[in-house]
Amino acid sequence: MMKSSIGLVLASALCLAGPVSAQATVPAGEVKGSAWVHTVTSLAGSAQQADVVLPTEATGGAIFSGKFKDLPTAMKGRKVPVVVFLHGSSGLALKAIAEWQQWLARQGIASMAPDSFALPDHVTYKSPISKSDYERIHALRASEIAPALQALQSQPWADMGKLVLAGSSEGAVPVARYAGHEFAARMLYAWSCESNYFVEEPRNAFNRTQPVLNIISQTDPFFSPSNSWLGNSQAKGHCADALKDNQRASVLLIPGAPHTLLNLPAARDATAGFLKAVLQP
Repeated sequence: MMKSSIGLVLASALCLAGPVSAQATVPAGEVKGSAWVHTVTSLAGSAQQADVVLPTEATGGAIFSGKFKDLPTAMKGRKVPVVVFLHGSSGLALKAIAEWQQWLARQGIASMAPDSFALPDHVTYKSPISKSDYERIHALRASEIAPALQALQSQPWADMGKLVLAGSSEGAVPVARYAGHEFAARMLYAWSCESNYFVEEPRNAFNRTQPVLNIISQTDPFFSPSNSWLGNSQAKGHCADALKDNQRASVLLIPGAPHTLLNLPAARDATAGFLKAVLQP
């Protein structure tokens, strides 16, 4: 890897993405479901049904894996850092998320992944759909951050001074757009922070001092230039331009990686190093 003059860490294959075909055939998209906005009940449920994994440092015993609503009431551990993770459009059924949360716990870090599908008849889709519909989904997902924060405030194991906001794919969009100051850092997986078919405009809310990690495949099937219907011939397929003024931002582009890359060795190594630097005493 090489480090640029603005402090971004870029994979050596950064310039290898191929051109976008001007004659691309856009596939037919599809939307299912009717619920686009959380109810009061489902919004609370997104936190209560969140998948939580606590390290031994937090429990004082074995690693806890379960729903937030089923957390043990008596634990003898200490406060630990917490990653709040927003899943992608596949929801928490994606096994990679549970594996990643277990890996975080082995690093001494707790994690909480809100369940967007606590909303009955939650919309699902096959891309591409209209930008206006994507924006409705992004608003839905963004609304899940505040209940997660509120739920964590009552937990004796949650170090509220060492919170990290993370997300993958659809879940990374509200992470990039979040304007609050509760989190010490952000991690964005499988999202490019650019104008493309997935957003009306990026609306990134990064600042110059908050640490940010972006990891994405060089050939991501949705957000890299290898997607012939990306909708932006100038797109680079990563967040480096969006983070150019941030000296504490890192971008890792992984050649040949799939869309879901949380558990790839290169992604885990970069994540571990980033979290160690951000969360050190």
